[in-house]
Amino acid sequence: MSVIIKPVISEKANYLTDLRGAYSFLVNTKANKIEIKKAVEEAYGVKVADVRTMIYAPKVSAKYTKKGLQVGKTNKLKKAVITLAEGEVIDIFAVN
Repeated sequence: MSVIIKPVISEKANYLTDLRGAYSFLVNTKANKIEIKKAVEEAYGVKVADVRTMIYAPKVSAKYTKKGLQVGKTNKLKKAVITLAEGEVIDIFAVN
C-alpha cells in the first residue's frame, strides 16, 4: 500500500507552508496518522511534529442528455496536513 499519493500544490497549501511550515499531501484513504507520519519521515528525511487528516466525501453530479439522466461521482479523497519540527523544511519541487 502506497501511503503518500502526491503533494497538494495550491494557493492555500503554499500559504500554510509559508505561514506555519505545514505541508499538505493526498494520502491513501485507508492510511492512519502513524503510517502517514512514518511515510513522510522516510520519504523526505524530516522530523514530523503533527499530522492532521481530513476525508472528502465523493461528489455526485447529474446532467440531462439525449440518452436520459447521466449520473456520475468522484472518488473519496483523504488529505493530510503535516506540521514539521522547528527548523525542518521539505523541498517538494526537488527531483528525487
